[in-house]
Amino acid sequence: MNGPVEPFKIKVVEPVNRPNREKRKLAIKEAGYNTFLLKSEDVFIDLLTDSGTSAMSDNQWAGMMIGDEAYAGSKNFYNFENAVKDILGYKYVVPTHQGRGAEHLMYKTLTRDGQFIPRNMYFTTSKVHVELAGGKMMDVIIDEAHDPENDHPFKGNVNLEKLEALIQEKGAEKIAFINVEMDVNMAGGQPVSMENLREVWKLGKEYGLKVIFDATRSSENAYFIREREPGYENIPINEILREMMSYSDGCIYSSKKDCLVNIGGFLATNDKEIFEKTRSMVVVYEGLHTYGGMAGRDMEALARGLREGAQYDYLKYRVNQVKYLGELLKEARVPIVQPIGGHAVFLDALKFLPHLSREKWPAQTLSAAIYEESAVRSMERGAVSKGRDKETGENIFPKLELVRLTIPRRVYTNTHIEYTANAIKNLYQKREKIAGLKMVYEPEYLRFFQARFEKVPL
Repeated sequence: MNGPVEPFKIKVVEPVNRPNREKRKLAIKEAGYNTFLLKSEDVFIDLLTDSGTSAMSDNQWAGMMIGDEAYAGSKNFYNFENAVKDILGYKYVVPTHQGRGAEHLMYKTLTRDGQFIPRNMYFTTSKVHVELAGGKMMDVIIDEAHDPENDHPFKGNVNLEKLEALIQEKGAEKIAFINVEMDVNMAGGQPVSMENLREVWKLGKEYGLKVIFDATRSSENAYFIREREPGYENIPINEILREMMSYSDGCIYSSKKDCLVNIGGFLATNDKEIFEKTRSMVVVYEGLHTYGGMAGRDMEALARGLREGAQYDYLKYRVNQVKYLGELLKEARVPIVQPIGGHAVFLDALKFLPHLSREKWPAQTLSAAIYEESAVRSMERGAVSKGRDKETGENIFPKLELVRLTIPRRVYTNTHIEYTANAIKNLYQKREKIAGLKMVYEPEYLRFFQARFEKVPL
């Protein structure tokens, strides 16, 4: 099996260090067996996240040199605004420092205390912003998304029956808005079909509800629509994206993924009321409405990256590099989420470490063990990420207990991918020797970022 051919050449390199096993054991122990607390210098291949970790193009770097750092009315803002309009088709744009800034403004604007937000599986920061605004996020994703072995081509789809039942049970006035994520992260990077987006939009209009997208990985989602959905085989990615967004009232967007930049975000909308309210709030929380916490040079790189990230040849390479890692692991019968997603390969920690109970945090354990084995940094996407029930205080153990191997865009070669696959295959052969963890420190919010653990005997 050969990996995909890169549609670029390398201009600049960054040396990386591969620490020996003794140093790795010490580093992960000092980090409390939490890969978020590792120092970057102790990591050889960093698959923690694809957020802000992309390699920018020569075109983007050239754009950085024409940054207009005016406090108000930067020309780079207008270039960025035009790119959003051209690629996504929204009328209005509000910049933010990154995606969670957009979540904060959008969810605070649209959510009243006691309301419900149906969504195709939660995302960590989105869930917290909903709860801080007094709302509750409800899962309405299709059942197939909770089965790692199910090969449904659009496992990110909203279950329309679940959605309508929730609306009827709670009453439309108790639904703040319908939230749909593209390329659903917590499900394994699983896309949503165009047909499903269209039907969700129709249902929302029937009940007078707004539809808001988390469009962070919408370009990758558009690629899957082109590859998997009949009728879209030869449609340009830009046209697919504009049709997708037409089935919404607005979106939030972390530019640190599909826009191929290291910082930045925005919200976009066709609803003037949402625009006016969030533009007023951005001045309080983020910065003026023509920079929103970003430098002018950052907005220029974002504008150019949004256009580059919607190119078919780039997306084909990007998705197929992720697939290459997944296929190497599948060949060795390592349990992964299928079909392989758009931005990461997700290991099924419950099947990888069946000897560990949920209380010993199998996904967190596996992520730490991968680092100790190889100096490859991954991250937990399971019970630690899910957190506690807000009412009972009990840990929530979701059906999916996953480790995410997230591929940064245009950063690693196929040799890095092969090294990672070999390390995980080696670890899988001695999986029964891996001891679990206990949590010894837990912060109030988003505990997976800062929680600390200790090993427990087998």
